[in-house]
Amino acid sequence: MESTTKKTPRPFGMRDNLAYAAGDFGCNMSFALKGTLVIFWTQFMGMNSLLYAGLLLLVQVWDAINDPIIGVMIDADRRKYKLGKFKTYIFIGSIGLVIAGALCFIPLPNASTIAKNIIFVAGYVIWDAFYTVANVPYGALLSLISRNPGDRAALSTWRSLGALVGNILTMVLIPILIYDSNQNIVGGRVFLVAIVMGVIAFIAFQLMIRNTVERVETDEVKITEKERPKFNVLKAMGNFLKNRAAVGATLAAMGMFIGMQGGAAAVTVLFQSYFQNVQISGIVQMFSMLPMIIFVPVIRKLAVKFGKKEISVVGALCSVVACVLLLVLPITPDGKGIAIYIVCQLINSLGLGVYSCVSWSLMADAIDYNQWRFGMREEGVVYSLHSFFRKLAQGIGPSLVLVVMVALGYVEANQGAQTADVALNMRYLVAALYLFSAIIQFVALKFVYNIDKKTLATMNEELETRRAES
Repeated sequence: MESTTKKTPRPFGMRDNLAYAAGDFGCNMSFALKGTLVIFWTQFMGMNSLLYAGLLLLVQVWDAINDPIIGVMIDADRRKYKLGKFKTYIFIGSIGLVIAGALCFIPLPNASTIAKNIIFVAGYVIWDAFYTVANVPYGALLSLISRNPGDRAALSTWRSLGALVGNILTMVLIPILIYDSNQNIVGGRVFLVAIVMGVIAFIAFQLMIRNTVERVETDEVKITEKERPKFNVLKAMGNFLKNRAAVGATLAAMGMFIGMQGGAAAVTVLFQSYFQNVQISGIVQMFSMLPMIIFVPVIRKLAVKFGKKEISVVGALCSVVACVLLLVLPITPDGKGIAIYIVCQLINSLGLGVYSCVSWSLMADAIDYNQWRFGMREEGVVYSLHSFFRKLAQGIGPSLVLVVMVALGYVEANQGAQTADVALNMRYLVAALYLFSAIIQFVALKFVYNIDKKTLATMNEELETRRAES
């Protein structure tokens, strides 16, 4: 007679943390070159900046819509998979990402305008489809690895560390590899770098899939097909919009990406034409991100002692102060100016580091909040809608910033030799954009996100009581 005893999963530990970090390292290997799209397509491929802004907005809206579609598909999928539902989708997505990223950087500067438009749109849509299939279930998986608040804070921290390591490596190496001595981008190099990064991403995802364990049983495991309520897409989306925790965490993430992604092109032009040394841009940004690492060994203790919302609000306020200094201090186009720029970014990074370390844990708690308030976890929909709005920010931000750059005198044909007035405009545009981003994060975390330490304890206690009674 076959035993029905279910095997007890191994205890949560460092293996889970490292494996989950590898997942976001893989995501960033595919995602890192996204900030290079503007420069590649406007300076190397010669696409008109306003046309590019319009096409980017178009594909990014599809990118955002694509996430809820994938999320709904995952939540509605009741089939049994050997790897588990989420990991199976991650595996499929990781295969496509091996070459999909490179499709966005096919180096054909002499192609016709129509051909360029088709290459850009088709390449981006294919890349986004595979990235979404991997990334949406990856994010939702955190809530199933452990329900312990400390474990979730640790997973979120290690995920952020994986992203940070991926960001630092690409920030430092990519500018050195893809720009020449005249501060101009070399398109053929970008294409080759994208292929190598796709292979690295695949390996990282496999490490994550093989070394994480799902310990949290969802409600659907415990009920039969006849008892299971029919999945309602509109109701699930309505629940998301009524979920203050999910909305607050999403607005904070949108603020962060408006600064990070929206400012990517302006920062590149800043180093090309204001500081006149684009090769060091990655090294400078690396130094500005290093303070995030100091929170890795302590963030779990801080989150447990003070609360994830509470420490995130303090961090966001720190970023606001740093960005005000970035705007008003005399950042000149010389070594002294670069030093001041780095110091301001270091302070900004201290604040951003706190939020980055717990941001994914905030969303895991928001998924539990959805179950607490509405009786349904709906991991796929909650996370995919969160991703939907993040990607809107990632698309609208760069598009609008590029329009502003053109209004401030940016000319794509000048490549790395913009005029002095344009270079100075980029200096203030970058600072203003970062300040706007920090303010959005602070408001979202302080006034919208509603799971403080006390509320989290109450929610977890009541959910545990429900699980015990079921």
